[in-house]
Amino acid sequence: MRSKNTICLWYDGTALDAATFYARTFPDSAVGAVHRAPGDYPAGKQGDVLMVEFTVMGIPCLGMNGGPGVPHTDAFSFQVATDDQAETDRLWHAIIDHGGQASACGWCKDKWGLSWQITPRALMAAVTDPDPAVAKRAFNAMMEMTKIDIAAIEAARRG
Repeated sequence: MRSKNTICLWYDGTALDAATFYARTFPDSAVGAVHRAPGDYPAGKQGDVLMVEFTVMGIPCLGMNGGPGVPHTDAFSFQVATDDQAETDRLWHAIIDHGGQASACGWCKDKWGLSWQITPRALMAAVTDPDPAVAKRAFNAMMEMTKIDIAAIEAARRG
């Protein structure tokens, strides 16, 4: 039974590749049904992969091969809460080293242009610390980072 609310992501013929990468990279992720086009359509032919049902960290998604002209934007991203530096590094490099692109403050894009925030739980705890001076030091440290360095965040938190 399909979820009542599913994230639909638009791809230009690469939905199955993307879903397979996400399933291989993130825990609690899998590729489900692959639906082929019952007839020709503007971005493909009968029998081409039209839609792919998959989950990313337990979130139901649908990858639709809708064709060119509808790129992903930073207005949508997956935020992945990591438990330690090893997990942060593994996920960051899985995205970046597989054709992705680094950005600032823990953000990156995968090779399909989808934005990800690889966010250590320690970072969120630091930038939301009830002590405004602590939160500001951690925030300022984060603003200088590409991939988040938990040790540097903790050092900034301590002052």
